[in-house]
Amino acid sequence: MKRGLVELTDAALPVALFSRLSRAIVRLGERRLRDTYQTTFWFPVGAAPSNVVEQAIAALPPAREATGTEWWLSRMRTSNVQVDFHRDRDEKLAGQGGPDVHPLVSSVLFLNRCHGGLLAVTEEPPNPLNPALAPEVLALDLIEPVPNRYVRFAGHLTHGVLDAENQVPGRRLPREPKLRLTIAINFWKKRPTGIPRFADRRIYSELAVTPR
Repeated sequence: MKRGLVELTDAALPVALFSRLSRAIVRLGERRLRDTYQTTFWFPVGAAPSNVVEQAIAALPPAREATGTEWWLSRMRTSNVQVDFHRDRDEKLAGQGGPDVHPLVSSVLFLNRCHGGLLAVTEEPPNPLNPALAPEVLALDLIEPVPNRYVRFAGHLTHGVLDAENQVPGRRLPREPKLRLTIAINFWKKRPTGIPRFADRRIYSELAVTPR
């Protein structure tokens, strides 16, 4: 279903696959939570999945011209949102002084419900003078976290996460006991700089699947 800037699909994965994926992510708990946004992986189109996340990606609609996906676990407490409004890009290339290269498509698969935590998507640019780099004009498409909900949008668009009160993150709120769990999946025409395959890093072993 197309809604504004986003394409939204509920019940995106088969029930059994979604249940297996959710259980695996929950089992990780808070392991590597501080590094969750810097721990990304490359999954080429046509490759055999090496973990349950890649099994899920293979079951989702592909993106035209994509050669693969970059994925990571997006885990946070909405009482202390750690991600500012931003546009996805090849981070290592930009850090080396290169141009901003965006994915073809950015997407998010929601795994659970939480207090607040709406995903906000906009055409407006991030503003470094505002809290959480929020755009000057808050013309936002807002998506509620619902288990097995999948949302896609153009890879150059600005997006961010609202806090537990569904406001632009600013002050820290009373601690939420439960994490907001999602998987971020970006479709790329060309592999981003320095992104490893899952098998190249010995982490998140709970997610691995046994080859047939």
